[in-house]
Amino acid sequence: MRLTGPEPPRGVGYNLRDTVRHTGVSTLGAGFVAFLLGATGPALLVYQAATNAGYPSGVIDSWFFAIYVGGGLLSLLLAYLYREPICGAFPIAGSALLVTVLAEYSLSEAVGAFLLSGVLVALLGLSGLFDSAMERIPNEVIMGALAGILLHFGVEVFAALPGQPLLVGAMVAAYLVAFRFLPALPPALLALVVGLVVAGVGGQFDVGEVRLSLSQPVLVWPSFDLAALFSIALPLTLLAVATQNAPGVGILWANGYRPPVNAITIFSGLGSILTAPLAGNGLNIAAPMTAVCAGPEAHPDPENRYLATVAQGVFFIAFGLVGATAVSLIRALPPALILSLAGLALLPVILQALRLSVGGTRHTVAAGIALFVGASNLTILGINSAFWAIVVGVALARFLRQDSKGD
Repeated sequence: MRLTGPEPPRGVGYNLRDTVRHTGVSTLGAGFVAFLLGATGPALLVYQAATNAGYPSGVIDSWFFAIYVGGGLLSLLLAYLYREPICGAFPIAGSALLVTVLAEYSLSEAVGAFLLSGVLVALLGLSGLFDSAMERIPNEVIMGALAGILLHFGVEVFAALPGQPLLVGAMVAAYLVAFRFLPALPPALLALVVGLVVAGVGGQFDVGEVRLSLSQPVLVWPSFDLAALFSIALPLTLLAVATQNAPGVGILWANGYRPPVNAITIFSGLGSILTAPLAGNGLNIAAPMTAVCAGPEAHPDPENRYLATVAQGVFFIAFGLVGATAVSLIRALPPALILSLAGLALLPVILQALRLSVGGTRHTVAAGIALFVGASNLTILGINSAFWAIVVGVALARFLRQDSKGD
């Protein structure tokens, strides 16, 4: 193991000066679409996790401030240092995990786990162990565990259908229409708009709950619990690195960039450490958002697509500053709308996880069992199913040695 650091910056002053000259409608549009991907379904996951844990409104506001302002600053930092469309955000899969496990721990224990996760991510970058760690844990197993963790979100969409047939049915229909006829529009966004209209017409949208105010961050002193380390910190680290940072780096490579892998990992970890006392559950780069900003629609010249990430970062920061208003808006929505939007927004992630786990030819049995364990809500020794899914999957992958030839 050899300590390392972030890659050297690439023309920061030049990158800053080009902001106004090369920013256009396409870069702003791509940045806004990327922002919407992170501010619709993922925001609802955070709200669900916080309300399930019984957190007061001040803590929820602070959580939104931490992940959106922090994610936006990470976008700006990486974009200007390296002139690449690297979108900072927070762990979407990790937020989904927290929906099911956060209520088992106190707020201070959760913050301690968030802090430890940030330390682990930073150490992966500083030690240069990022690639080595990913080689030792089969990606199929991690994707299987992820599919199991997220599966119930998709199921809940249709479980809510009998109770709210008009609302949920209209949202599903809008999602499918957007997917078929409006490829440039995130399908979950149209589902949200239709859901708001149906809820408003039906008198299910309580406008009186909405309040206009800026977020006021609160500091939470961490405490450390061994079960929280295994149930929250370790799965959160693996999910952030394997389902966001690693695919995000792959997307950048596929678009002809030279992503600063160490810098991405180190700054994600340091950002997670800084935002954890504000109840933030970590920072990382977002693969789907990076894909939007790295594509040719963002700018014809790949050298200038980093400005789409700059726009996304600014939108994220603005959203985080008014996070209290966003939380009050979410609180005014009917529960069926929140459940349906979260499930529909996560549908592409669930399908990708299934394809990359049991849809291939390597480690299919190990990945399948990891999926079932992850979906089981199994708890052993106070440690939840996300951890055991990865442990069981890795053990089975080594035991079965199921490569493409063996399959």
